[in-house]
Amino acid sequence: MSTNIGIRIDRQNGTPLYLQVKRQVETFVRTGLWEKGRRLPTERDLARILRVSRNTISMAYRELEAEGILFSRQGKGTFIAQAEHLLQREGSKERLLRMIDMCIEDTMTLGFTLDEFLTLAQGRVREKKDLLGRIRVAFVECNREQLDYFARELELGAGVTILPVMLQDIDQDREAAGTLSVEADIIVTTFFHLDEVRRIFDGTGKEILGIALDPSLESIVRIARLPRGKRVGMVCISEEFADRIRKSVENAGISLRLESTITRDAGELERFVRSYDTLIVSPGRRREVESVMKRDTEVTEFIYKPDAGSVNLLKSVIMEQRRKPAAGE
Repeated sequence: MSTNIGIRIDRQNGTPLYLQVKRQVETFVRTGLWEKGRRLPTERDLARILRVSRNTISMAYRELEAEGILFSRQGKGTFIAQAEHLLQREGSKERLLRMIDMCIEDTMTLGFTLDEFLTLAQGRVREKKDLLGRIRVAFVECNREQLDYFARELELGAGVTILPVMLQDIDQDREAAGTLSVEADIIVTTFFHLDEVRRIFDGTGKEILGIALDPSLESIVRIARLPRGKRVGMVCISEEFADRIRKSVENAGISLRLESTITRDAGELERFVRSYDTLIVSPGRRREVESVMKRDTEVTEFIYKPDAGSVNLLKSVIMEQRRKPAAGE
């Protein structure tokens, strides 16, 4: 379908609708077809023009903002980034190298040798690692899959300790909540549970940070490319996680019926997975499923990751904690 802003939606090619919107906006900006500073339609207006859900446009805009292609101004709208906004998103390695070069130039101007600079820099890094090693971040979630993945995969800096905490445990046990408020320097949860976690730790003075979780692009693309008409089975630890996957797939503009199980019975699990040619699994159950499925079954692991903006904010908060005594001191 063609629109007056040039974006075309193809509902038959298997690519998620939000990804189609995102890629076309990227192309228009990179080729100069859309000039810097151009104001884009609101999420609601573009969704109406393209006849897609507002969530589809929201996902596209959010990723484009994270990559520095778009930026938003409260009450004014969403715009194509000006040159200075794009500059902020240059490769992090290249930016770091330029900063190091500037430090080296300043070192020589101040009369220090490069060997002295290297010794000072290495000592400073060791100090920072020691300070980071005393920081404890508690991550509170309602489902075990996301909690385990977060604790295992999130990189917050050398030595930072992540304490995985089930929301149900501290909500029902005030003593456990009190202990956690002493042990943790920062308490992190998703925006889904931010109000609830704030209520639990009200009056403790603890810094509580909400982060956004986005489905992995790879997971969404793999699901979008599944053959149409095939029955897809889903194996998770919790019904909450299964429902979250269904919602994410729907928001991506993918029409798919997802039948699920959370069974732990070995025989029942084997019967379930062997009745499907395609399976979606939560991170906590992949090995278990692969041990009983048919050899030619396709498996997609569905992963949620904190968005880049949330991770950067969390890292900033962690670095601020360096200037304070660690919890329990």
